Amino acid sequence: MTGRTITALRLQKRDKERVNLFLDSQYAFALPAAEAAQLRIGQQLSEQEVEQLKAVDLRSRGYNKALRFLAARPRSREEVRRNLLAYRPRDGRRLSPPQIEWIIAKLHERQYLDDREFARFWVEQRNRFRPVAPRALQYELRQKGVNDGVAEETIDELTDAASACEAAARSRLYRWQRETNPAQFRQKMGSFLQRRGFDWDLTRDVIDRIWQEVEEARLLSHSVQEKHNDGEARWQSR
Repeated sequence: MTGRTITALRLQKRDKERVNLFLDSQYAFALPAAEAAQLRIGQQLSEQEVEQLKAVDLRSRGYNKALRFLAARPRSREEVRRNLLAYRPRDGRRLSPPQIEWIIAKLHERQYLDDREFARFWVEQRNRFRPVAPRALQYELRQKGVNDGVAEETIDELTDAASACEAAARSRLYRWQRETNPAQFRQKMGSFLQRRGFDWDLTRDVIDRIWQEVEEARLLSHSVQEKHNDGEARWQSR
């Protein structure tokens, strides 16, 4: 079988970790430097060997893409898998399922990918910036591909439903704190909390407590204003 000859191996100027491979005096494709180090100029390659090297290069590019994807924030295994499935290099080649699983295993081995750590990150971020009910967290983590057992354990450890409900309510209190109709206040706040996944029994107690605080603050403000007005009137009457 006629093979193809390696005629040049040139280190890329912009990426010193990649080497351009020339076959029969024409550029063929690039390889990771570690793989290219095993080749030599003048070496004959069969078509099968060429395809194997192309597969190694594609897998390497897929791994680097996954690293960039993980650089933005922690990800679940399933998020990385979906991202790699959607990867479309310029040469039109697609990562095969075995290549994707190799990349995921390598990321896990190097501690870049861990569903348990991802679940902790997700729950902590939700509790801090956008509190939702435990069942909503469970649904979100399931959508991210996290095992239900891992999700439940993490949520139980890091989330208190009552505290999350109150935090969510207070995050939107500014919208309705001027509402003077208690029924309207309860309806608006209740609808919001139920959209966040909280049960009515829990939201009712939180809403009642916050409404009482709003009313007390309103009465105090009114009393202070009356005293101020009374003092102004007395000063002007002198």
